[in-house]
Amino acid sequence: MGFLVTTLIFVVIGFIASLIPRICINKGPSTNLLSVTLIITATICCWMMWAIVYLAQMKPLIVPILSEE
Repeated sequence: MGFLVTTLIFVVIGFIASLIPRICINKGPSTNLLSVTLIITATICCWMMWAIVYLAQMKPLIVPILSEE
């Protein structure tokens, strides 16, 4: 449930962030395309970093060794 909710939050934030340059900084189609592309790329990279860290905690590669003491 947490993975899906946070993924939807990233999608909404990315969508809103990509609309802001089109509304506020309308300098031309080439500039708008570049800024929207950079925002979408940054959103996907941030989501991937979060997803890798989140999923790595679900099944860690290193198993803790308990001492017998």
